[in-house]
Amino acid sequence: MKDDRNTAFGWILFSGIIALGAMSVSSHFFHADDNELSEGAKPGYFIEAAEEEGGADSGPPLANLLAAGSASAGEGIFAKCTSCHSIAQGGPNGIGPNLYGVMGKPIGKHVAGFAYSSALSGHGGEWTFENMDAWLKSPRAFANGTKMSFAGLSKAEDRANVILYMLENGGGPPLPAPVAEDAGDEEGAAAEGEDVDGAGEGPGAVEGADAGEAESAGAMGADQPVASANAAGEN
Repeated sequence: MKDDRNTAFGWILFSGIIALGAMSVSSHFFHADDNELSEGAKPGYFIEAAEEEGGADSGPPLANLLAAGSASAGEGIFAKCTSCHSIAQGGPNGIGPNLYGVMGKPIGKHVAGFAYSSALSGHGGEWTFENMDAWLKSPRAFANGTKMSFAGLSKAEDRANVILYMLENGGGPPLPAPVAEDAGDEEGAAAEGEDVDGAGEGPGAVEGADAGEAESAGAMGADQPVASANAAGEN
């Protein structure tokens, strides 16, 4: 029995030596311990992450969303808030304060005696349209440490409609004027068009031909803008 055990242990030891030797040879052959790639070798793949755009805002400006929005649509969205807030004049406070007339009021202070979180009461500023939009988008991002657990409204149109509904209940500052989004592009295109059309440049002289009456008349008006229009008509 002892001979059988010794034989078995011997084979196990021998197998371990063979395996260790094979690993050493393969490691040397395939450069497993070499962290540098051999000359001309290429890595299997790279994972390329898309570059984030530097904080560019997408979508229409808030002023335009407010101009095109609807307080009645905001009322339907505000139904998500009624478990914590009332908005009727003189309505009770719930988990959150009554929101009647909140627009334009100091942040975290518009209802006297309500226990606002220090994150909100110490925020500073007023409930402007921009501040309310940021708050509705992400309360925690706007006032880190707020007691409000609502995740926020991701759609800018929904936030604008809720703001209009709040404005309808208690008033607030006047709506901002809509922004002409493409005004700058149109002006740039107009300026570029003037350069391309060559406005203000007179007709050039024609070599090898005497100027006729029509050409002379055109040349006399070379400094006037109308000359380029006449030239375009003749072409």
